[in-house]
Amino acid sequence: MRRRRTLSVAMAGLAALAVTGVGACTTGSAAAPGKVDVVAAFYPLQFVSEQVGGAHVAVTNLAKPGAEPHDLELTARQVGRVSDADAIVYLAGFQPAVDDAVEQVGGDRAFDVSTAVPLLKAGESDHVHGDEPEHHDEDAASDPHVWLDPTRLATIADQVADRLGAADPDHKADYAANAAALRTRLESLDRDYEAGLATCQRRELVTGHAAFGYLADRYHLEQVGLTGVTPDTEPAPQRLAAVADEAREHGATTIFFETLVSPKVADTIAREVGARTAVLDPIEGLQPGATGDYFSIMRENLTAVRTALDCT
Repeated sequence: MRRRRTLSVAMAGLAALAVTGVGACTTGSAAAPGKVDVVAAFYPLQFVSEQVGGAHVAVTNLAKPGAEPHDLELTARQVGRVSDADAIVYLAGFQPAVDDAVEQVGGDRAFDVSTAVPLLKAGESDHVHGDEPEHHDEDAASDPHVWLDPTRLATIADQVADRLGAADPDHKADYAANAAALRTRLESLDRDYEAGLATCQRRELVTGHAAFGYLADRYHLEQVGLTGVTPDTEPAPQRLAAVADEAREHGATTIFFETLVSPKVADTIAREVGARTAVLDPIEGLQPGATGDYFSIMRENLTAVRTALDCT
């Protein structure tokens, strides 16, 4: 209910801005005349939209760098952006505030990327012993972190090209060509992951946040998550004990934490089992001032996983 009220306040604020004439400053056409105004809900969708759109688009990311995108609350200005955009790229269920905005103002311009590819269920790639109870509250829900499988992201890019081509038919061929070029790079990244993770001493990823199901599924790994697919869930003591036992059993040398979430829980498990901690980035957002992009972070992740699993 809190998010619904927040959006209502934002919509009311937007109306007030429109009355005073300030609201016009939020339109993409005013900021980038002659370009397709695209609103992306968070970083990976911004990245794909920019790669596919190229010089013909102006992309606005609703999630600020350094902020946890799950927790996004929209301002009146951001709702104005969504309302005025030529295209909206989002993932239903990942950010309730964006879902609400799309429902109210998005219309046919909105593209839910979860319709482009099959989604995994939360916890689907987790390692669970036969006598161990399921530990995810979200087991019946979908895992949203689909961009961590490069092949799925390539399919999303193809459909972003279709959407941009519909919004801007004069440049349809350019969008298709850009998507094809992005697919080539993503398929190369996929081959690097397959080769890099083909021969490893271990295959269990012990992570603070169970965001790596697609990575595990694609490259035949097993994810052992301390919490579910949403990082603000505090693990129960029983879960911490079970993960510690799992880490010892499989000789885990690394407990992964991520860039936008506190490493406190990962540090606790690492001390318990005598392991080190390292960063594994779910690429939900970039840090302020970051110079890398999706590809560079994915390659850093590959190096981190190879080190943790003793791959040859």
